[in-house]
Amino acid sequence: MKYARIRHQGQIHEVIVEADNAVRLADGRLLDEHEVEWLPPATGNMFALGLNYADHAAELAFKAPTEPLAFIKAPNSYTGHNQVTWRPDGVTYMHYECELVAVIGKPARNVKREDALDYLAGYTLCNDYAIRDYLENYYRPNLRVKNRDATTPVGPWIVDTADVPDPSKLTLRTWVNGELKQEGTTADMIFDIPYLIEYFSSFMTLQPGDMIATGTPEGLADVVPGDEVVVEVEGVGRLVNRIVSEAEFFANRARV
Repeated sequence: MKYARIRHQGQIHEVIVEADNAVRLADGRLLDEHEVEWLPPATGNMFALGLNYADHAAELAFKAPTEPLAFIKAPNSYTGHNQVTWRPDGVTYMHYECELVAVIGKPARNVKREDALDYLAGYTLCNDYAIRDYLENYYRPNLRVKNRDATTPVGPWIVDTADVPDPSKLTLRTWVNGELKQEGTTADMIFDIPYLIEYFSSFMTLQPGDMIATGTPEGLADVVPGDEVVVEVEGVGRLVNRIVSEAEFFANRARV
């Protein structure tokens, strides 16, 4: 089962996604995916992982970490499927990051690894754009790298855990303007999802709607205004986003 949050005619709805990505409203109406505005399917805190893929750490000439390198993303940085993200004026390198995201379904505190997946509502995916110009240290990412408004597409939906029987064996891919740029597998994660739930819940309570973005494999490239970026996680979904300029993004926001 797939669960989504959408906006239609000014109203926000929580819906089930049916065949061909159509969604059904509570009143029974069935809407095509292009008739709705897709919203991030969860809105809690996002705990994101740096250097959590061995191939990506090697790509950047870093040693694999011995403990999760985690940072928090603010909800204002989220945007939805088929929405736009902006590239700041004057930066030299902005790249995508295709990531599997685990969504917490119930309060989780001091969870053991063997029980960890029981605390999930399901899985989604994100594109964790990074503004590399402001990256002072991979071990302590600067807020300006990862927390700008609408620079983390999330969605389009949450997939039940039962529909993703083994999250450790999923293929991740990214296309830019139809060209495959990134391909990897969750098998290369250094810290897998059960480990991460046990780790975070050992010192804090994870709440329903919180998300754990599990990192990205190698294969990063710069993106510019006009680019269409598509990230996909096998068995979870496909998330489309378009890059616009800073001026276009904020001019459109002012008109809303």
